[in-house]
Amino acid sequence: MPKVALYNTEGNQVGEVELNPDIFDVEVNETLMHNAVLMHLANRRQGNASTRVRSEVRGGGRKPWRQKGTGRARHGSIRSPLWVGGGITFGPRPRNFGFTMPKKAKKRAIKSALTSKVKSGSLKILENLIFEEPKTKEMVRVLSSLKAPTRVLVVTGESDSRVVKSARNIPGVKTLPAYQLNVYDILNCENLILTREAVNKAEEVFA
Repeated sequence: MPKVALYNTEGNQVGEVELNPDIFDVEVNETLMHNAVLMHLANRRQGNASTRVRSEVRGGGRKPWRQKGTGRARHGSIRSPLWVGGGITFGPRPRNFGFTMPKKAKKRAIKSALTSKVKSGSLKILENLIFEEPKTKEMVRVLSSLKAPTRVLVVTGESDSRVVKSARNIPGVKTLPAYQLNVYDILNCENLILTREAVNKAEEVFA
C-alpha cells in the first residue's frame, strides 16, 4: 500500500496518508493513457472550419460564353472550382472530431496516470485548503511553501469557487474538483496536489 507525505498549508509534513493500491498503485498502461489524451484533445476541437462549395458562392447563373466558336475553353459557370472566386473542392466542412472510450478503459487510464505521479514523487497531499475569501497572494504562498514548480494541478474534493478564483490568475496553475480528474491534466502538470478530501473522493469515484 503506497504511502505519501501529508502537508499543511505552511509546507510542513504533518503525517502520512495510505493510498488505495487499486487506484494509486496499479500497472501503468501507457497505451490507455495515450488514447485518453487523444480523446481529451479531440473532444476539445471545435471542428467548425468551413469552405463554400460551388453551390454556395455568389454568381455563375449563366454560361459565361457560348459552347463553340470562341476559341476558348468550354465553361458552364464562373463559379466552377477552376475559376478565381469559385467554389472550393474537398475543402474543410464542419465536423465532430470527438470520440469516446469505454468507461472501464477511462478509469484504468486515470489510475495509471495517478500511479505514475506517485511513482515519480510528483504527488503531494494537503491536509486541507480553505480560504475565507479569494486571495491570489494566499494561493501563491501555499504553493511556494510546498515548493511547487510552474505547472501545478490543484485538486479539491468538491468545486470551491474561492480556490478557483485564488488560482486562476497564476500562470500554469489549474484547479479541478476530484470528479473532473482526467488523464491529460494529470500528465500535463509537474506537480499534482490533492487535498485529503480529494483523495477520499477520488478513491470513491474511481474505485
